[in-house]
Amino acid sequence: MRKSIIREYIEAILIAVVLALFIRTFIVQAFKIPSGSMLETLQIGDHLLVSKFIYGIKLPFTGKVLVPVKEPKRGDIIVFKYPKEPDVDYIKRVIAVGGETVEIKDKKVFINGKPLAGDQDYGQFKEERIIPASAGPRDNFGPVTVPEGKLFVMGDNRDNSYDSRFWGFVDLEAVRGKAFILYWSWDTDKNKQLFSVDRFASIRWGRIGNLVK
Repeated sequence: MRKSIIREYIEAILIAVVLALFIRTFIVQAFKIPSGSMLETLQIGDHLLVSKFIYGIKLPFTGKVLVPVKEPKRGDIIVFKYPKEPDVDYIKRVIAVGGETVEIKDKKVFINGKPLAGDQDYGQFKEERIIPASAGPRDNFGPVTVPEGKLFVMGDNRDNSYDSRFWGFVDLEAVRGKAFILYWSWDTDKNKQLFSVDRFASIRWGRIGNLVK
């Protein structure tokens, strides 16, 4: 009898582990915002869920698409493997897809020679200073054409984001999923003590449950 109970517990634990791995691999994954590169859209301390199946069912580790659904489009906020360190996940917004030409002139983004429309340009700027192209790609960049199967991504905090302007394109196979909802958020500057009034006060109640867009 005792062996039977132990076996049931072991089987239940194994099933739970398999289900958790399946969900994390193919359906949804949690992600925490560690930096301010996506301000003001995403705040440091935001916790969000990433839909992994929205761009198709992929083989683990390789990123090869088994069942295609759709590809990332301009404006999507995606989580992907950082090209220079594949073990590190980054989150940025898609600015251009394969075949499109990107150019930045004095902080203004142009796609195929046309400026991004107001409802497509989510850029936030912290300083008025404009850096010339000779000094770096932050404010003046390109033009470059995005290769097929690649994406050009940028952070919404344009003056303080390390993105495709600096390290290049994102491979479609490196995309983990699309950010879609905030399930938790708090101000990390106020919650340094585990048990304190400040820790409770740091919770950003108004952000919890918001869709990411």
